[in-house]
Amino acid sequence: MIAKIVKGSSFKGVVNYILDREKDAKILVCDGLFAENKDTIAMSFEAQSKVNPKVTKPVGHISLAFHKEDEHRLTDRTMAGIALEYLKEMGITDTQVLIVRHFDKEHPHVHIAFNRIANNGRTISDRNERIRSARICKELTKKYNLYFASGKERVKQHRLKEPDKTKYELYSILKSEVSRCENWNILAANLKKQGVDIRFKYKGKSDEVQGVIFTMNGYSFSGSKIDRRFSYSKIDAALERNRHNERQGIIASPHREEQSMFPTEPRGNNDLYSGSIGLFMPDNADGQAEENRFEEELKRRNKKKKQRKIRF
Repeated sequence: MIAKIVKGSSFKGVVNYILDREKDAKILVCDGLFAENKDTIAMSFEAQSKVNPKVTKPVGHISLAFHKEDEHRLTDRTMAGIALEYLKEMGITDTQVLIVRHFDKEHPHVHIAFNRIANNGRTISDRNERIRSARICKELTKKYNLYFASGKERVKQHRLKEPDKTKYELYSILKSEVSRCENWNILAANLKKQGVDIRFKYKGKSDEVQGVIFTMNGYSFSGSKIDRRFSYSKIDAALERNRHNERQGIIASPHREEQSMFPTEPRGNNDLYSGSIGLFMPDNADGQAEENRFEEELKRRNKKKKQRKIRF
């Protein structure tokens, strides 16, 4: 459940929008208003707002959006009840209210128009309204056991433009692959099949890995910019956990093709990044030996890193 709050000066404008026939609008609650038609509703709002003419934006407009996963549970009565409870918790009471459900989107949602000038002429406070709204939405989502999407899941990727579109495609791919791969080599191979290349970021001229860069569709992002869980250190820790679980027999071993280890490429003084990771396999190469060599290389780098910390 997510709320968007807007204030304005035209009741006629908000009423016309909310009751637009093209949006398949359905009135759920109409309190304190003459509801013969759109004009009488707008006139009712305007008449009360004149009681306190000092308020230049008496129009309150809130949209409450729910996840499509809850569509089967959200009857008109249920949505009206949640909307009224939300208004009560926000301190929007004793005033004119119009709650209308729209059916023009894939997700359930209602629009609320209310008069910021209460029935007794007082002004309904908007202090910290967005902070309070976010907290209340979270509480009601838990109370009614509604679907709660994580930050990235809320993004509608089909509406994004580049480079954000590619960034969220990478997020989805990494979320799936990092959780099931046991080492960087397998991760790189699986990503390569989906059009994603990996580069390592090194510290100065050393062999110490400082970060990881993912490239797709011509756009490059550091792992931590895609999501904090995809920084080099966190991915490395996740791969180690997967490898440990595999050895303990917790995770069944899927069939995987053997791949070569990442080649070490020379870097110039001003070259911050290594080249794209190659996945070349000599005809007579032994996959397991290559994996062992890669793990030894990681251990060697970690050992050097610890020695440098002790030295300085």
